[in-house]
Amino acid sequence: MATTTDPASSSGRGTAQTSRTAPASPLAERIHVARFPFRTIAMGTVGSMLLMLAALGAGGILIHDPVLGHGPLSWIRYGHGRALANVVLYTGFGLVVWAWVRLGRYALDGRIGSRPIVIAALCWMAPLLISPPLFTRDVFSYLGQGAQLLYGLDPYNHGPVELDVLPDVVQNVHPLWQTTPAPYGPLFLAISKGIVSITGDNMIAGVILTRVVLLIGLGGMLWALPRLVKHLGGNLPITMWLAIASPMTVIHLVGGPHNDLLMLGFLTTGVLAALERKHVLAVVLMTVAALIKPSAVLALPFLVWIWANHLPEEGKVRNFFRAMLPSFGIFLVVFGIGTWLSLGRINLGWIGGLQAPSLIANWLNFPTGIGEIVYSLVHLIVDVQSSPFVTVARTVAWVGLIALLIRQWWLARIGGNQAVFRMAAALLALAIIAPPTLPWYLTWGFVLASAFQWQRKHLAVVVAVSVFLVCVYYPTGEQGLYDWWFIALVVAASLYAAASLLRPDPLGLIAAWRKPTGTEFIPPAPAPSQQ
Repeated sequence: MATTTDPASSSGRGTAQTSRTAPASPLAERIHVARFPFRTIAMGTVGSMLLMLAALGAGGILIHDPVLGHGPLSWIRYGHGRALANVVLYTGFGLVVWAWVRLGRYALDGRIGSRPIVIAALCWMAPLLISPPLFTRDVFSYLGQGAQLLYGLDPYNHGPVELDVLPDVVQNVHPLWQTTPAPYGPLFLAISKGIVSITGDNMIAGVILTRVVLLIGLGGMLWALPRLVKHLGGNLPITMWLAIASPMTVIHLVGGPHNDLLMLGFLTTGVLAALERKHVLAVVLMTVAALIKPSAVLALPFLVWIWANHLPEEGKVRNFFRAMLPSFGIFLVVFGIGTWLSLGRINLGWIGGLQAPSLIANWLNFPTGIGEIVYSLVHLIVDVQSSPFVTVARTVAWVGLIALLIRQWWLARIGGNQAVFRMAAALLALAIIAPPTLPWYLTWGFVLASAFQWQRKHLAVVVAVSVFLVCVYYPTGEQGLYDWWFIALVVAASLYAAASLLRPDPLGLIAAWRKPTGTEFIPPAPAPSQQ
């Protein structure tokens, strides 16, 4: 007997026994294809609404909240009220993950196309557009740096603490970033400046408007990914499930929010343009991505190989230079114009600003973790400082990273899909090895990799990594990486979510609380739909 599960029912409920030889009528197959996972989408939407409501007390709340600060509901920000908010928040997160994993099983079995997955993702994102920041406070830094530019302070040379205006904006920037230069591209600073010019000292409006602007990147991804799948040979429902409906996108990039979402919109459209032989446009789009977040520069050398392999055969070396020289020229012109329009002058301060995030030191960046382990062992014998060990480990890792990036670039020399794959690998390596490793950085490579073919067991690994990377930071934005009991629970939840992709209710927890309800006939699934 073969067992199938109704996409619109819960995992385990509505399980039906079907004969292997039972014929499925065309009408039955049409009914099966038309079935829409309403309950799964609704479950994730309820979870997202719980996230939004609980974030009022447990998320990245304002220091002086004009809504809840002194009202009758201010108890949610303190003591038992805040503990209750955390319980509700993690319950909501669990519902979102549960719904996402169920959609993944349906997509793998070919029982839903990409449309329900996109609708689900949009439904889950909608409540988070008006939520306080989740698992981060970076958006307050965006607004602080935009305010600096608006009031004549160079964000690459000064920190938000030096502003003597917009006190609500300044005081909500995390203490670590109060005195550090901005690590973002000139265009994004100009966007932040425009947002602050509209919202002023109103932090709630500033956060919401930032999310709305960043949705431009989501739109670019939604447009580019289906076309990338045609070039890269992936499965469209799986791609949309990985890149759009993932908690990494829904909760980190939108719920955060993070400007990586905007960068990814230009990154994906730029790669698509290159594969479609629109190479000048590809370089322009990738340069715009770098004007938002400079890490996108890493993708440009891979675009050169794609361009070179599209040229008429005149020798590999000659074709390489015929692609490299115009690419470099276009990048310089577009980046220069973009910087001048954004800042009013040519300013390369972002190069120094890239060092600011390296102040974050935790074991999520594995070279830092290795340095901390060595330090802990030595410290048992000799009283020493940890910083030299971390510095040496990071230096060695940088040497290894440069060698790895060069190798990936060289392996991409045949162009086409191989160049895109190596680009995704290089972006992932940069996010994992270069300090710091922040959870949302891994979306740089994941989004591109999602357009390739995936095996089910590898998708289970992605589920575990995604859940882990959302949870390793507390909802307030502070890291939880050294709370070992908390990390043990996070690892257990991540592994359970991964196992649930391979098998519904892997530990039988749900079945143990349910009585048999009989069975019903569900016809076999037709060929996977790409709609």
